[in-house]
Amino acid sequence: MALTLIKEDGTGRADANSYAAAADGDAYHDGHLYATAWTAATQARKEAALVMATRLIDSQFHFNGSRTNESQALQWPRAQCPDPDRRSAGWGVRNAECVEPDVVPPAAVQATCEMARELLIVDRTAAAAGEGLDSVQTVHATHAATGSGSSSDTSATKYSKVDTRPIISQVARVMLAKFGSLVSGGSGAVRLVRT
Repeated sequence: MALTLIKEDGTGRADANSYAAAADGDAYHDGHLYATAWTAATQARKEAALVMATRLIDSQFHFNGSRTNESQALQWPRAQCPDPDRRSAGWGVRNAECVEPDVVPPAAVQATCEMARELLIVDRTAAAAGEGLDSVQTVHATHAATGSGSSSDTSATKYSKVDTRPIISQVARVMLAKFGSLVSGGSGAVRLVRT
């Protein structure tokens, strides 16, 4: 079955699967210096990349506020999500106004387009070769005591969680940061109490 891109229009659609349409991506990439991956892609690949980018953004980001309605498929539109770019003065204090509850902010659309381009370049959900490796140490030993002069090699691999490529690109993260934060991937710690 062929993919049908359904753009969220701000009504909280139950069938939406993208924050951006291919036309949004085309407009975004008109001003992008590194748009070749996007401009060379077919319409079907562009739409698939936008749908996957939306999925990744929704799974990797915790946005402020709450979904506008329970039946909507995506995280946007949202109610009570502060927008730091919209300020109002009241009672001598500047308060952040919220994103309209029937709007997907332009930053979310642009971040989706940026992530779609990144996904057309490389699968950001797959581990790159050598990702997570800190060092590999090989020890060569010669065993003269056995009389045969045999030797053996042993290796030890040290892993690092720091050396992993983020799924959401740095540019997309910056675009979305004003509306929420990345979901932390740490396992955390639990205090064990024996009774």
